[in-house]
Parts: sequence; structure tokens; C-alpha cells
Amino acid sequence: MNTAKKRLVFGALAATAALVLAGCSSSNPLEEDTAGGGEAMSDTIVVGSQAYYSNEIIAEIYAQALEGAGFEVERQFNIGQRDAYMPEVESGAITLFPEYSGNLLQYFEEETEARTPEDVYAALQEALPENLMVLDQAEASDQDSYTVTAAFADENGLTTIADLASVSGPLTLGGPPELAERPYGPTGLADVYGVDVTFSPTGDTTVENLVAGTVDVANVFTADPRIQTQNLVVLDDPEGLFLASNVVPLVNADVADEIADVINAVSDALTAEALVALNVQSTEEEMSPDEIASQWLEENGLV
Repeated sequence: MNTAKKRLVFGALAATAALVLAGCSSSNPLEEDTAGGGEAMSDTIVVGSQAYYSNEIIAEIYAQALEGAGFEVERQFNIGQRDAYMPEVESGAITLFPEYSGNLLQYFEEETEARTPEDVYAALQEALPENLMVLDQAEASDQDSYTVTAAFADENGLTTIADLASVSGPLTLGGPPELAERPYGPTGLADVYGVDVTFSPTGDTTVENLVAGTVDVANVFTADPRIQTQNLVVLDDPEGLFLASNVVPLVNADVADEIADVINAVSDALTAEALVALNVQSTEEEMSPDEIASQWLEENGLV
């Protein structure tokens, strides 16, 4: 058994032993026997996910792509949020996890000033512990954005946030009430792009207000399925007003080289439009993550 595989075995056994000694009795999936027979498999890639449907879909894509390439895979999905799963990733109990570059960077460097996808990715590589790596980031992201309807974009020739400065007449921005005080809110929009807006706190009805025309621009997450179903356009952010949070595979350094080709191919195919479409299949078509992943991998020639 080579050194990398020994580390995986010992890390998994140590994590299991610690849970047993602690007498844990919760339903956390990390507390289940990871080998089925009480002993971890040295060649198993353990893929984790957040308790978030979009993240689970990506994790399932990773898992099926690896299985298609001949790897033994174990799934540890729906673990929770970052504070719950990162200790397991750092310990080696989980070896692969779909992450989001900007949010992960802030986990390690809370005061980071990196904002663009390239700068965030570079800073993240420097900030990670020595036993962790990130593989290629995808174009797809799940982050704040400024979004307009396709009709409004066509009417005003909009592709970037900067283009809003050329729109004739007043602009109304919709979003959660706290957006008013966020650095990327109305003040940041004016400072970075020279775009002045009137702010309307639309809360949970932001997209509805945008579609109805009550607001002209809205703060919408880039992976929101309504971008497809309501025919919306996410405006590019070349100056990095928002913290970029591209989908990025977080992996234990010991197995990174073994799985890089498989997972990097997934990242290369995972565009912004593709992630939104995957989320639509979950929320609108009510397909299961394994069905969504299987279909997407086949369509992209990855299995």
C-alpha cells in the first residue's frame, strides 16, 4: 500500500474511532460506518456535500464521474454548512467536496480583498492548509449578482453592470433590506461603476418585482433557477463589485493527482447556464440528484 493510500486509511479510521469514543448518536451521515464492514477502503474517494440541493447535485456529478472512471466512491451528502463539514475535510475523512471559491476563501481569510474570479482563485490556493488543494474552478458560480430581465437587457444593450450607466432615466434596484448597507449595494454600485439607483427593499419578492417591472435591476444569486424560468440576464461584473464564488472542487492533496483529470473535465463543462439548468431540473422537474447527474454527464460525454 503506498503512502497516500495509508494516509487515507489511517485518517478514516481515526475519524471513525473518534466518533465512537464520543458516543455520538445523531443522524449526521459522517457518523455512519464508512466501510460497511468496519474498515475503511484505501482506494475509496469520499465525496461530501452541503445540505443544499444545488451542492448535492454537483457532488453527485463528481461521484458518478469518478465511478465511471473506475474509482470506488462513498457519498457523505447533506452534512450541513461549512462549519460542520470543514473539520471532516481537513481531517481527511472527506476527500472531495464541491465548494465556492469566494466563500471558502473568506473561511480561511475573513478580510480578503480579492474579488474577481481569477484573484479569488489565486488567493484561495495560497490560503488553504497544506493537506488541501483546489482543482480547476468552473465558470458556474453561486453568488450575488445584479440581474435584469432579458427584455430590459435587449432594450438597453446591457451585458455588464457598467452598461447600466448609459440607461436613460432613473433606475430602481431591488433586493433584501440589508443590501442598502452592503459594500456592493447602492453606494458600491455608484462608487465602482458610476451607476446611481433608487433602492427598493423587496425582500423575498425581489424576482417577482423584477419580472413585474416594479424594479429595473435586482440582486439575484447566479445559480437561481428562475434565471432560466423567468428569462433573466445576469450582468457581468468586470470590476469585481461582488465577491466571486465559482464552483471549485476542494480535494485532499494526497488524491488530487489521481482524480484531477476526471474532476477538471467536469469543471470545464459546468458553465453558469448549465448549473442554472441543473437547478431547474431539481426545483421544477423534481428530478433526483442521481438522475440529474447521470443525464448531464451523458449529455456532456463525461461517462
